[in-house]
Amino acid sequence: MKNLSVTTFIHILFTVAIAILIATFLLFLSWDKDRQNIEKYKRYQLISITFLSNLQQNTRKEELKNLYKELHVKPIASEKVLHIQKQIEEVGKTIFSGGSSLGRVRVFKIEDKHYIYVQRMAHNIMLEDNLPQNYYFEIALALGVFLIGLLLLLYLAVLKKLYPLKTLHKQIQKFAQGDMQTRITYLYDDEIGKIAKSFDDAIVHINELGMSKNLFMRNLMHELKTPITKGRIVVEMMEDEGTKKVLVRAFERMNELISELAEIERVTTQSFEPNFEYLLLSDIVNESKELLMSTNSCIKIDIDDMALTTDKKLMTLVLKNLMDNAIKYGKDKCVMVSNQNKMIEVISKGDKLPEPLTYYTEPFSQAEKRSSGFGLGLYIVDSILVKLSYRLGYKHEEGKNIFMLVPVKE
Repeated sequence: MKNLSVTTFIHILFTVAIAILIATFLLFLSWDKDRQNIEKYKRYQLISITFLSNLQQNTRKEELKNLYKELHVKPIASEKVLHIQKQIEEVGKTIFSGGSSLGRVRVFKIEDKHYIYVQRMAHNIMLEDNLPQNYYFEIALALGVFLIGLLLLLYLAVLKKLYPLKTLHKQIQKFAQGDMQTRITYLYDDEIGKIAKSFDDAIVHINELGMSKNLFMRNLMHELKTPITKGRIVVEMMEDEGTKKVLVRAFERMNELISELAEIERVTTQSFEPNFEYLLLSDIVNESKELLMSTNSCIKIDIDDMALTTDKKLMTLVLKNLMDNAIKYGKDKCVMVSNQNKMIEVISKGDKLPEPLTYYTEPFSQAEKRSSGFGLGLYIVDSILVKLSYRLGYKHEEGKNIFMLVPVKE
């Protein structure tokens, strides 16, 4: 029940309510039919006893007329009796038969009319049932149809009231998929309209914050580039090689940090879309090796070449960062790139990571900062892999750290 959508819950609720209403209505009709049959049986019993006893006493005509009126019956003229008897023989149906030592009474049904035949020795009377028709069944039927119709109207009204939720959901999905220009529309100032308005205000605010952040980052990186460049020029003119080397490395690290921040800003933007191409794994690995620009020759490539559909620049950057980490932190400063099926592995000798992988994929990871980096390498790798429909995996086997690029099944 917790995972049911509101619309599905309403479908079930109204379906159950209508089913209960129909079942109740059918049970009532069945009960009413039985009740009417019992009442008819009792009435015909009363007619039977009354007329048989009165015929025995040779009741006068005035008294009989009163009985006819009280019991809602009327005598049939003698010239019509034979015709009705013939009809009874042909199409009549006996619905009641009773009597006593005084005589016998039978009730026949022809079409919608009931005829009562009283027999007592020489006294035979054919009566027509003249009881006024009641409309309880028709009233109950009309009431049942009205209630079911009313429930259906309420059901449709509730669905119509909830329909804006579907539109709101689609617009929120568009925003979540990176369409930052999406605006949330609403027609009415009800609860759903207020939610839509609040979310629309949030989108406007998020866009404003995003624009402010982008402007701040660009200005910051631009303003930092200038003093770094000037400082680097001044340092190159220093004669003290020891101090010069320290300062040059400091300025290089500042440039690296700015570059990594720029890459993070680009990749983590929701509107960013990779440029997918059909490529060979060997081309990506070789380009990553060249991009690494390492004088260390201990880079081993052991791959079964395969085709990938990916962004060449981004995947190259991912492998370059992983290979760079492997060389920096590996015990023998060596790295090997291999693959198993569609999974790519970057392997180096070293101790098992003391923390879970998620700890190192957070920005400015303390473990990386305490080494020679800024704590952004694996964060950038993980952010890029999400865009490329991969995930970063890790395992430690036989004294080796193995980082895996695992395709995410769509």
